[in-house]
Amino acid sequence: MRSKVTVVLLFLNVVLFCYIYYYDLPRINELKTLEARKRVLGPEVASIDSLTRTSSTGALVKLERRGESWWLASPHDWPADRNAIAGIINELQFLEHETSFAVADLIASNQTLADFGLVEPAITLAFTSAGKSYTLKIGDDTRIGKRLYVLSPDGAVIHVVGRSLAETVGLPLDQLRAGSIFTIPVFEVRSLNVQTAPPSSLKVRLRSSAGRWNFETPILARASKSAVEVTINALNALTAKNFLEPRDTDLERTGLNSPVLRVTLEGNARRETLLLGGAAAAGEYFAKIEDKTVVFTVAVATPLLDVLRTAQETLRDPRVLDFGPDAVTTLTIAAPGQPELTLQRLEEDAREQGWQAVVRVSGQTPLTTAADSAVVTEVLQKISQLAARKFLSDAPATADLENLGFNRPERELTLGLSSGGGPRGTEPSTLTLRIGISPDKPGEAFARVTNAPYVYSILPDILDATPVLARHYRQRVLRELPESARITVLKLTELSGNQIRWNANNEVALTPESLASAKLPDPVRLALGTLLGQMRTLRAKRYTADSFSPDQADTAQGPRPWKYRLETSITFAGGSGTAQNSSSILFLTDRLDGTTLVAGTAEFGGVVFEVPQEMLDAIFALTYAEKNDPGPPIVTPTAPPKPAETTPPAVTGKP
Repeated sequence: MRSKVTVVLLFLNVVLFCYIYYYDLPRINELKTLEARKRVLGPEVASIDSLTRTSSTGALVKLERRGESWWLASPHDWPADRNAIAGIINELQFLEHETSFAVADLIASNQTLADFGLVEPAITLAFTSAGKSYTLKIGDDTRIGKRLYVLSPDGAVIHVVGRSLAETVGLPLDQLRAGSIFTIPVFEVRSLNVQTAPPSSLKVRLRSSAGRWNFETPILARASKSAVEVTINALNALTAKNFLEPRDTDLERTGLNSPVLRVTLEGNARRETLLLGGAAAAGEYFAKIEDKTVVFTVAVATPLLDVLRTAQETLRDPRVLDFGPDAVTTLTIAAPGQPELTLQRLEEDAREQGWQAVVRVSGQTPLTTAADSAVVTEVLQKISQLAARKFLSDAPATADLENLGFNRPERELTLGLSSGGGPRGTEPSTLTLRIGISPDKPGEAFARVTNAPYVYSILPDILDATPVLARHYRQRVLRELPESARITVLKLTELSGNQIRWNANNEVALTPESLASAKLPDPVRLALGTLLGQMRTLRAKRYTADSFSPDQADTAQGPRPWKYRLETSITFAGGSGTAQNSSSILFLTDRLDGTTLVAGTAEFGGVVFEVPQEMLDAIFALTYAEKNDPGPPIVTPTAPPKPAETTPPAVTGKP
C-alpha cells in the first residue's frame, strides 16, 4: 500500500515539473525580458564609483567612492551622507520607464531633443562604473501625468519616467553632506589627542590598550574609560552648521591659523583632526578639518570645551588605586604608635571562615582572630573606590610631602594581590597606599601610592573605615545554635534591686507555638519572639571594647553601668536520646540612644558590643511595656499536667 502511494506522489511531481517547464517557464522568461526592457539603465549601476551632477544653472556637485565610504569632491571636500547616496544609487538601479521612443523617430514627427528639454537638460547626471563613463540627461516634465523625459546614456532612446528621479538625484547640497564631523566610531578609536593654543600649547595624548585608556603625555597615568568614551561620543555628535564660501575663508579672521583647540581621533589606519578657531556666533566657532580647505561653523557646548581644555584632569581616572577586591589576599594596616594589623584570606580548606585578623606586637606571639568576611569586603570596596577630590601634584617635592604628613603617614595600607605582577601580570604583587594629614588643612587627607609620584587630595573618611583595631574586623556572629537546640529559659533581670522583669520558661522548649497560645499583647508577643531569634543567632553590630568587665561597659559615650542581666538556658539534644544543658548570661546597659544598646559577656573570650537594632527594639518593647502596663502575671492556657509529663509553657511579667 505504501509503495503505491509513493509511486502516485512521484508521478504527480513529474507532471507538475513538466507543467512548469513547458507552460510557466516561457511566461516567466517573458516577464523577465519585459522587466529588463523597462529598465532604463543596465547592470553597470551596481558598481558606480563616481557621480557628477550638473544643473542648468551650472552648479556642479561631484561625489566619489573612497574605499568603503562616499565623499563630496566638489564644491568642497567633505564626507557624503550614506543614506542620500544609497537612495540615489537605488533609484538609478531600479529606474523603469512608463513608455519610451527612439530618438531617430523624432524627425518623422518634426520634433527635436529641444522639444523635450534634452538639449539643455535641467539635470545632467554623469557616472563612472568599471572604468566606463555614462551620462543620463533629465529634461522637461510631460504635459500630463507629471512624468519626466530622460535621454538614455547612448542617446538613442527617450524614456518617460516618474518624478521621483529628479527629487532623489536633485537633493540639495546640505542633504548630500554628512552631518557629523568625525566619522570614526568610539569602538574603533585607538587614540585621542588634544592640543591647546599658545602660549601653553599643552599636548595631551591618550591611548586605548586592552580595554583601558591611559595618558601617554604629558604624564603617564590611568585615564577614566567612561569619561574618555563620553567625550569621544560628544565629539562624534558634533555637526557642521554653515559652510563658508572660499572668498570668506580667511584663516586669520577665523582664527584657524592658530586654532584654540586641535582634536585628533585615530582609528584603524585612519586619522581625523578638527581645528577649532575663533567664535563665529553665540556658541558657534569657526572650524576645519586639518587636511581639508573647507571652513565651516560648529556649535560646541561649553561643558565639552571645558573637558577638552582641561583634559589632563577631567579625563583622568579619579580612583587612587586600580585593583579588584577579589584579587586581594592580604591587607596590612599600620598607623603611628599602634601595632600592625594584617587581614589575610584563609586557604581554600578553611574558606568557611574566609578571613582572619592578625595583630603583631614586637616580642610577642601574633594574636589571631576570626574576621568577618562582610566587614573585610566592605573595607576593600571602600579602598578600591577611593577617589581623588583633586589631583594635587604630579611631581611633589620632598618638602611638600612632609607638609602633607607623608613623613609620618596616618595610615599605611599594603594590599597583597594574587595577580598584577610579572611580565604577563599574572604573578602576585603588592600595592602600598599612604594617607597623610596636615594640621594646616583640616577636613582634608592626602593619598600617595609608593610606586607613583602623584599626590591626591581625598576625603578623610577612609581613616574611619580602616581603623587599626582587630575588634573592628572581628567575626560578628558570636553564636549560632543548631536547629536541634532548644531555648528553655529566657530571663531578664534588672540589676538594681534584682527585680525580674521577664521570665519565660518551658521545660520542653520556648517555641513560636507556645508564644502563639500565650495571652500576651501582640507587641509583647512579637518582641519576645524576636528576642528568642536574636538569642539563637547572637550577632554583634560592632564591638566597643577588647575585654569584658562585670562592673561596667566601655561604650563610645564612655563607661556605662550594666542595667540588665539576660539569662538563657539552652538544651542540646544528644546522640543517644540524652540532652545536655548549657546556660548563658548577657549583661545589658540601658538604651543609650535610638540605635545604641551595649551588651557584654564573659563568654567568647570576653566581649562588649552593640546589639543589632532588632534586639534593641525587642528588649525596649519588653521593658517599656512592663513599665507602662504591668497587669497581672500572664500564664498560657494549658490543660492540667499529666503524670510523668513536662510542665506547660509559662510566661510571667513582674510589675
